[in-house]
Amino acid sequence: MNKNLKLLTLGLAILMAGLSCQRVPLTGRKQLVGLVSGEQMMALSFQQYKGFTDTVKVLNANNVNAQMVSRVGDRIKKSVEDYLIQNNLGHLLDGYQWEFRTVENKELNAWCMPGGKVCFYTGILPICQGESGVAVVMGHEVAHAIAEHGRERMSRAMLAQGFTQVGAIAAGVATGDERVMQTAGQVLGIGTQLGGVLPNSRKQESEADKLGLIFMAMAGYNPNEAVAFWQRMEEAGKNSQKPPQLLSTHPADATRIADLSKNMDKAMKYYYAYGNK
Repeated sequence: MNKNLKLLTLGLAILMAGLSCQRVPLTGRKQLVGLVSGEQMMALSFQQYKGFTDTVKVLNANNVNAQMVSRVGDRIKKSVEDYLIQNNLGHLLDGYQWEFRTVENKELNAWCMPGGKVCFYTGILPICQGESGVAVVMGHEVAHAIAEHGRERMSRAMLAQGFTQVGAIAAGVATGDERVMQTAGQVLGIGTQLGGVLPNSRKQESEADKLGLIFMAMAGYNPNEAVAFWQRMEEAGKNSQKPPQLLSTHPADATRIADLSKNMDKAMKYYYAYGNK
């Protein structure tokens, strides 16, 4: 590729990036998402979620831990839906098919895929120490989905690979383009594939922490529990050779706790506004 063509490609990429941005609800951060549609991300998400849950031990719906995860998930789901609808942002939930599953796995991990597919590992439940702790994790993971962090990572990855056409993933899927499919797998990889996943940026993780506080507060869970939970996660990380997945790309523990504390007053306003004392 000659120099002029490289400059033209770069110029097109910058132009498309500028035309394909939106703002994250509540935080207002500008993000690049337009190279991939929400519908395409959800279709890929649902496919991978089914593939994962078909190959692991999902706890029975009558299991006490599975019931707790589902109960917390339903409360946060309802609060998020109500808030977005009240603020004329209900369209952000178009196509969502919420599911809350708990699987037998010793890892300290949980995740929420685009479209509301949530999975908790049993290994993280002792750190949660009950519903409030589950709400901390649930709020954080649901925040990743609501803020479309997966779609943002996918768009940035495609832009880095030279895709400058909005919606290029559709053509890539239709033709089996290896670059598109490999990138989708890295962005949405779950379970044993976690090692190859394109990680959330620290900016996204901090944003999910902030939104998660608000989401759990709206659902009636005291957001002050978040500080205690992350302190327990920090201790758990010290006792292992590698940090838990939830800690791997987060800001330093002291920074996180300071940021959570800084955002606590705002979160508590939501907590009180929704009838809690």
